Amino acid sequence: MAATAHIVVGVVPGQPDAVVATAAHFARLLHADVVCAWVDSVRLPIERQLDGSVVSVSMSVEVADTLVEVMDPELEARLGAVLNDAGVQWSTRALAGLPSQQLADVADEIDAALIVVGTREPGLRGTLHEFFSGSVAAQLSHRQHRPVLVVPLAPVGPDGVLPGEDGAGA
Repeated sequence: MAATAHIVVGVVPGQPDAVVATAAHFARLLHADVVCAWVDSVRLPIERQLDGSVVSVSMSVEVADTLVEVMDPELEARLGAVLNDAGVQWSTRALAGLPSQQLADVADEIDAALIVVGTREPGLRGTLHEFFSGSVAAQLSHRQHRPVLVVPLAPVGPDGVLPGEDGAGA
């Protein structure tokens, strides 16, 4: 059966397969395809091409370049391994800018039924990123109208300390 709906899933290199596998699970249930979107948050988008690719520039004043965003080949191969095994149709988008805004824009563009994201990475680096830029899941859930499914990547038990509560970034 051909896909009749779309699911956007936010992907990053090194992310556990659980996020994409969860998107694939819901894609099968909804007879949807999966659009895997990676966002380079240190670049600014300046133009979106007709094929969905994005022309971007570096935010660094030390780097004067312009490029068309492309998906990391290793990330794309990993996505393919998970999604092909799941038997769902899929595609990729390499974007630039604020992750929550870019994921919402792609979801609007294709009229996605759902956006799937993972929780932030555990540790100090993830805590610092979330402190300065905010949670992508929280931003999505408050700034656009479609459902957001958040896949827990490092859940803690009921008595465990939540990330950011211990002052060290969990």
